[in-house]
Amino acid sequence: MKILCIGRNYAEHIAELNNEVPDEPVIFLKPDTALLQRGMPFFYPEFTQDIHHEIELVLRVCKNGRHIEEHFAHTYYDAVGLGLDLTARDLQSKAKSKGLPWDLAKGFDGSAPLGTTFKPVSEFADPKNINFRLEVNGEVRQQGNSGMMLHDFNKIISYVSRFITLKMGDLIFTGTPSGVGPIKVGDQLTGYIEDEKLLEVAVK
Repeated sequence: MKILCIGRNYAEHIAELNNEVPDEPVIFLKPDTALLQRGMPFFYPEFTQDIHHEIELVLRVCKNGRHIEEHFAHTYYDAVGLGLDLTARDLQSKAKSKGLPWDLAKGFDGSAPLGTTFKPVSEFADPKNINFRLEVNGEVRQQGNSGMMLHDFNKIISYVSRFITLKMGDLIFTGTPSGVGPIKVGDQLTGYIEDEKLLEVAVK
């Protein structure tokens, strides 16, 4: 099982971090040890002082494939869920300033909390119109819609598969909308698709 992540896929989030708009999807990976299973708490690590929340729609890959044509890509995922791409922003900024990779800022243990369940694609009237949000201690911090993505689900599947073979069970985090910000010990993170609560993470 691989955790593939798409960076810079929402224009407003790109702007809030003063990043350049990419011509193609930005891909990075998290190790399987980054996965924080359903309902488990997140323990704030000692090596960072600035972890940010990034709520994302997550695709569950349902069959193996490579060099997938975009018009067939919808057959390679069967469900959509929620996840958090937790980012050690201080580590990331330090690495970026030196032109170095920022794997540690994104791939540390527990940096990919996953929602409690996935919703079958058949339950969505339009995959390009899925509303989702993140609340921190009951306050809405991030809101997004899949139609706001620069690269939609099918484009992501097709593009990734040109370079990396997709396998059943792989997870694809599809990018975060604007509103990212720091978390702290004691916070309660709650994620929703439409009005259905699918993710809960306590920060300890």
